[in-house]
Amino acid sequence: MKIAVLLSGGVDSSVALRLLKNEGHDITAFYLKIWLQDEFSFLGDCPWEEDLNYAREVCRQVNVPLEVLPLQTEYWETVVTYTISEIKEGRTPNPDMFCNSLIKFGQFYDKIDNSFVKVASGHYARLEFDGKKYQLRTTPDKVKDQTYFLAYLTQLQLARAYFPLGNLNKKDVRKLANEFNLPNKDRKDSQGICFLGQIKFNEFVKHHLGEIKGDIVDIDSGKKVGVHNGYYFYTIGQRSGLGLSGGPWYVVKKDVVSNIISISRENLAKKAKDTFTVGKFNWISEEVPAKKVLAVKIRHGANYYRCSLNFKDEGIAEVKLNKPDQGIAPGQFAVFYEGDLCLGGGVIL
Repeated sequence: MKIAVLLSGGVDSSVALRLLKNEGHDITAFYLKIWLQDEFSFLGDCPWEEDLNYAREVCRQVNVPLEVLPLQTEYWETVVTYTISEIKEGRTPNPDMFCNSLIKFGQFYDKIDNSFVKVASGHYARLEFDGKKYQLRTTPDKVKDQTYFLAYLTQLQLARAYFPLGNLNKKDVRKLANEFNLPNKDRKDSQGICFLGQIKFNEFVKHHLGEIKGDIVDIDSGKKVGVHNGYYFYTIGQRSGLGLSGGPWYVVKKDVVSNIISISRENLAKKAKDTFTVGKFNWISEEVPAKKVLAVKIRHGANYYRCSLNFKDEGIAEVKLNKPDQGIAPGQFAVFYEGDLCLGGGVIL
């Protein structure tokens, strides 16, 4: 097949490229320049240049053409504006979710030639076709599995997607990187939000929203115990970065209107909750699940909860977990599963 490979310069996408090359496919690699480093040049070097150099070396090794595709404008108009808006409203955004649905498997499709049958990436996810619809399934590596971040893809998008690492775990991928003698075989996995690179999230927030002094209040005593630089620097469940002694302290509430952060020194488990509402659903099969008892992730990682899903108003459902969670944050995503099948998800309200 003629395949476009999304190449980031990291180990995962590089191994995906080599696997497809070894299978004999007609491959072109694409590096998407979505970093916002140019506007943050005052903070230091641009790490996207290092990523691009690795991508070039990986392609040069096996004579695969590489195209650099600037998508910064498209990225700003979709993912970044969404991120800033959610932060300003006091919610916790997940830009990686929309990076996949709107950019990598969205606008990128429109930018490349229709002769590319598939668009491949280094995501840890499996795709199956049951004769009618595409199914998104989890991988053997429960920690690295990235179906959570792919839960907003549609049938049309999945029809063109390809995940060569679907049956592998991270240890397998590292082993293959060494066997292929990839230039980036020893490179560490990237962390953090995809478009920021080495820029700290707080620097990004400060650059766009500035600082607004507000009170930090002990919710148990009602006393002011400190001052913060803006409610949007904090998220529910956070326990680091508060700069207070006598902890550990946990962020348990944010008052956006009054710019007050409420914290508690108690074990957060005591303030955890097991019920929340979800809306703005994307169901991958295009049908609401028939079963109402499912598994759910409320953040990326290996941890699932059993849950019941009960629709109240149209498009709004109540989720009840089998046990409380201390970090349920409005704006984040709840992604639902039935066994290893990723059903889709919605936004926590």
